[in-house]
Amino acid sequence: MAESVELPGRLAILPFRNKVLLPGAFIRIRCTSHSSVKLVEQELWQREEKGLIGILPVRDAAEMTSMDSVLSQGVGSESGERSSKVQISTSDAHKVDGKSHPEVIHWHKRGVAARALHLSRGVEKPSGRVTYIVVLEGLCRFNVEELSTRGPYCTAKISSLEMTKAEMEQVEQDPDFVTLSRQFKATAMELISVLEQKQKTGGRIKVLLETLPLHKLADIFVASFEMSLEEQLSMLDSVDPKVRLSKATELVDRHLQSIRVAEKITQKVEGQLSKSQKEFLLRQQMRAIKEELGDNDDDEDDLAALERKMQSAGMPSNIWKHAQRELRRLKKMPPQQPGYNSSRVYLELLADLPWQKASEEQELDLKAAKDRLDCDHYGLSKVKQRIIEYLAVRKLKPDARGPVLCFVGPPGVGKTSLASSIAAALGRKFVRISLGGVKDEADIRGHRRTYIGSMPGRLIDGLKRVAVCNPVMLLDEIDKTGSDVRGDPASALLEVLDPEQNKSFNDHYLNVPYDLSKVIFVATANRVQPIPPPLLDRMEVIELPGYTAEEKLRIAMQHLIPRVLDQHGLNSEYLQIPEAMVKLVIQRYTREAGVRNLERNLAALARAAAVRVAEQEQAVSVSKDVHKLASPLLDNRLAEGAEMEMEVLPMGVNNNEISTAFKISSRLVVDEAMLEKILGPPRFDDREAADRVATPGVSVGLVWTNFGGEVQFVEATAMIGNGELHLTGQLGDVIKESAKIALTWVRARAADLKLAPAEEKNVLQGRDIHIHFPAGAVPKDGPSAGVTLVTALVSLFSQKCVRADTAMTGEMTLRGLVLPVGGIKDKVCFIS
Repeated sequence: MAESVELPGRLAILPFRNKVLLPGAFIRIRCTSHSSVKLVEQELWQREEKGLIGILPVRDAAEMTSMDSVLSQGVGSESGERSSKVQISTSDAHKVDGKSHPEVIHWHKRGVAARALHLSRGVEKPSGRVTYIVVLEGLCRFNVEELSTRGPYCTAKISSLEMTKAEMEQVEQDPDFVTLSRQFKATAMELISVLEQKQKTGGRIKVLLETLPLHKLADIFVASFEMSLEEQLSMLDSVDPKVRLSKATELVDRHLQSIRVAEKITQKVEGQLSKSQKEFLLRQQMRAIKEELGDNDDDEDDLAALERKMQSAGMPSNIWKHAQRELRRLKKMPPQQPGYNSSRVYLELLADLPWQKASEEQELDLKAAKDRLDCDHYGLSKVKQRIIEYLAVRKLKPDARGPVLCFVGPPGVGKTSLASSIAAALGRKFVRISLGGVKDEADIRGHRRTYIGSMPGRLIDGLKRVAVCNPVMLLDEIDKTGSDVRGDPASALLEVLDPEQNKSFNDHYLNVPYDLSKVIFVATANRVQPIPPPLLDRMEVIELPGYTAEEKLRIAMQHLIPRVLDQHGLNSEYLQIPEAMVKLVIQRYTREAGVRNLERNLAALARAAAVRVAEQEQAVSVSKDVHKLASPLLDNRLAEGAEMEMEVLPMGVNNNEISTAFKISSRLVVDEAMLEKILGPPRFDDREAADRVATPGVSVGLVWTNFGGEVQFVEATAMIGNGELHLTGQLGDVIKESAKIALTWVRARAADLKLAPAEEKNVLQGRDIHIHFPAGAVPKDGPSAGVTLVTALVSLFSQKCVRADTAMTGEMTLRGLVLPVGGIKDKVCFIS
């Protein structure tokens, strides 16, 4: 606590705007302005614990009118000053808190000397400005005799207002002071008792109350209360201990009364909550009175509209009875009740669901459906034939329970668009449900209404969005579902995709059966393996292997290029991409089963053309008074980097001819140089295989991945050893067995293949064989690498290189037979 200190004759002054520090109180401030930072550095930081500063309150002139009477009452009668404030203009080169104020600033006449209990220095980034955080303790009051400016901050000549020990002993014997002391102590103890009951605190304050002098404790007590600035200044100006104790007693008593009033209000609110039943009855009576008067409120109108909407929803009879019970329950609930909103949202969902509303199916035209499939998709003849068969059955028997089609293939081969084409051919609405990353069973079945934030499952929500009961619903990425403690969504889909069960699908949120038998479900997946067998058994898998290079070329010319040009506001008059350039993009810049990366590269070419066209439209203008061609035509090759020039046309040319000439002159024809400038160097080079098979013992194989086919190199080398075989490349057991079979076959036919001289019957004599499959971080397995391994070994022993333009796949037997191979197109699509 603040003890008696000897004050110097002059102190540096730190102004406090709208705040007062009292003796014995603590305050934490952050100094950021130039003047306050300099004051802290010179007066506190450099002097450490010996530093003292003066805290002086300041007020703006506009705020002083209501203050004069209050401040004049706080001046002690024994001081004899004329006024308790000093006026000083900021034009005297002084700024308060680093801000310039053109109006007059009023400095209070009295302040408090303070010392720093804690100092911390910081630097703001990126400005590099130095700031200080200071914890100050108020020590004693002082009176300002003279205020002057010293550099960036003010200093003041002061005189202490603290009483001497003898003067204080004389005051303590005064009967009025003794009476005030007892009154303050009683009020303070009562406040402490109340705080102990509410906050379980107050023990430390009781100790202070017993040990500290009361005239000092008054300042400390009052400083912890919320007071107006006028009251704080009045307390600061109370130099006489009797006046100080009187004001402190008044403030403590007022704080005590405010606590008691707050307790009464709390008790009253609790009593009102217990009257909820009474209020409910009164609301029912009020509703009956309003009905008699014909003055229904908005809530009642909304409920009536909701009831009419439910009546027109076409619910089955058992569900309509359930909805009526919920509606009657809702009408009896006051809007303030917590369950009111959840019940209302539930009834709105029942009213919005398409119980009977269905899409009006047009007469199914198989020829038109086939033409649409051919228009939207190139190739995929087997897939389109299966879809036509599916549609033909639906035409002959509309209520037939057809199989659930599941399109399986790499990304970008058109699985989702095929489902959209089925919906268009049937004339039904299309809704897509994404199942990628779904791990919660509630995403399929919905949450129970007892949970906060509950909602229906994705299937019911999708039906609500399309507002028909017979849409084509796409279950996208069905192989990407997972399972955890919240359930297994794949198991929940068993009921959805089973035609014998989905007639009464039960959503946990809906809590009534819903008929999904009219919905046509179509699923997509990248792989079959992650799909659980029971779920896979409910679907008919149709594989989409991907596109060959020729198919990609046709797709690009017929579908992708027109779509890309339209998306970028261009047409063939502005940008022309020859077929040969599209082939180069396919060969050098894409390695995929689908056409997504091909479309992205074509879009990059379109963006470059859009920039060219936009710049030409801004730069080209027609001169009215020039009748001859003053400069050459615009260069058609963006790759050459030539600056754009202006073509000046004669006045005899009309606007239509000008537009035609502009379009012709600005046409951009893509060539090989432009490809490299826009798309960068080729990402894939045909010379890669030639470079890698230039050494004997290297062959090229074909493998299948989740995203299409890939080239797999097989490297074999010989070294001095004991005839052992070493295999590396993170290989599985099957591929290891294929390597042993290949080596056995080659050794058995070494003489026939002239791999060793006649006198040497063992090609492994004195050497080991090491076979490696590059990309060692990727697991590899399967029997189809047998013929590739045989070719690599024969190449190694014969020291003849394998053809660079040939890749192979197939399982090899010990008799030298290559077994039938499947999935050739799947393996070729990616590398084409």
